[in-house]
Amino acid sequence: MRRFAAFILLTLLGACSTVDDLAPPSSSAPTVAVRAPRFDDSDPHEWDSGAPWNYAVHGTDVSKYQTSVDWPATRASGISFVFIKATEGGDRFDSYFNEHWSRTKAAGIPRAAYHFYYFCTPAATQARWFIQNVPRDRSAMPPVLDMEWNPQSPTCKLRPNAATVRSEMSTFLEIVEKHYGKKPIIYTSIDFFDDNGLSAFRGYPYWLRSVAGHPRKRYGSHPFTFWQYTGTGIVPGIPGKADINVFNGTEATWNKWLRQNTR
Repeated sequence: MRRFAAFILLTLLGACSTVDDLAPPSSSAPTVAVRAPRFDDSDPHEWDSGAPWNYAVHGTDVSKYQTSVDWPATRASGISFVFIKATEGGDRFDSYFNEHWSRTKAAGIPRAAYHFYYFCTPAATQARWFIQNVPRDRSAMPPVLDMEWNPQSPTCKLRPNAATVRSEMSTFLEIVEKHYGKKPIIYTSIDFFDDNGLSAFRGYPYWLRSVAGHPRKRYGSHPFTFWQYTGTGIVPGIPGKADINVFNGTEATWNKWLRQNTR
């Protein structure tokens, strides 16, 4: 009798479960919103070669200046990944980070958090500040360190020498990698790259800014994973001008990269 009652109970529990409860998570969901989209631009560059729309996978990056974004509309337009500003220095937190972070996930867009480096605060302090504010989400892409000169800063005009810059970068990257278990990405611009000898700073994936020529024209043979090709793009769902980026690879390469970096 007890065995019969147990059987009935298990049957009833099974009847209350859905297919989604019982099946493993689907891995067949498309990871590319639109293959090789071509976005409008309010100040387009005339690409003579290496045009960005030849790349299959496009994305964007946002901060508080993009305010509220219609992420489903943005994804439908062809945005397949997003970099989201989280922190700056050792005490500044982007006021729209939490909104962007949660809503991109809800829209099914792979995303990463980035930190804007401040040259008047020690690297270890900045790494701890980033860790304090960015959740450890296994489904997120690797964290990003944004390294560029900021001559408009009202509080910090310091420009350390190249050796110091590379040393501080190493400190930040090592602390963050240990915490999140993923090798961080380095974002940089042409002048910062050249000024600090980053062609010799290897071992990390790079996200390179180059809005007036393909990265191979501006950075030579330096490898890159992402390329930011405009800061004046027009992306449905994003108010105002938008940064647009591409992944340096095919759709198949992108799917492989995601599998390796979002778990």
